[in-house]
Amino acid sequence: MGYSKRIDMLCSLLTEAETFADVGCDHGYCSEYMLKNGLCRKAILSDISKGSLSKAEVLLAEYIADGRAVSVLGDGFLGVERDVDEVLIAGMGGSEIVSILSDEKYGFIPKRFVFQPMHDAEKLRRYLLENGACILRDFTFEDGKYYDVIVGVNEAENAKRGGQVCVYSSAECEFGKENLQNMPKAFVSKIQKLIKNTAAYLSNPDLQEESRIALENKKKRLEGVLCGEIK
Repeated sequence: MGYSKRIDMLCSLLTEAETFADVGCDHGYCSEYMLKNGLCRKAILSDISKGSLSKAEVLLAEYIADGRAVSVLGDGFLGVERDVDEVLIAGMGGSEIVSILSDEKYGFIPKRFVFQPMHDAEKLRRYLLENGACILRDFTFEDGKYYDVIVGVNEAENAKRGGQVCVYSSAECEFGKENLQNMPKAFVSKIQKLIKNTAAYLSNPDLQEESRIALENKKKRLEGVLCGEIK
């Protein structure tokens, strides 16, 4: 695909769609991928940053000129219709994504979505599951940093597909179902790094007792993930 490993991964998870929305589009690379490969009839480029949106507008000027792409300067789902076929939101915090989905005026859970939260992935998973979404993929990958990605469909779309039951344990909400089931290399590496960092904090002789207990519990839980005790 010719992009970064992160962008390549996100593009690989996108599917053919009549309309595609890239919310928080930044440079617009994923929309370029969809349009160049004929995977969508129309792309909506959305960003709250005028500077970021202008980069996407330059990259996709040809598609904007012929009406196959439209740019929207604004927050969240402003300018994105509820019947959009697929939505990508990448590079935001999980709490920010939840705020977009739950916004009283514009919020909704898309028919199909690819979300890549930078943090607070657990909060996003719980919101999706509590609001009828079915999570299809949910794993960690690495590209200089560790990234979580969550792919799924809304309740109505899931019913059309036969109503797959989406059940998560508390640990799966915290760490990701696919991660705990398959233990991908990037996830294992991430947990090992977290254990190492936690051990480093514990070596501080000035650590308060309350903090020490919390860190020891955290380290034990992370080690439980690695050895398969936490599921």
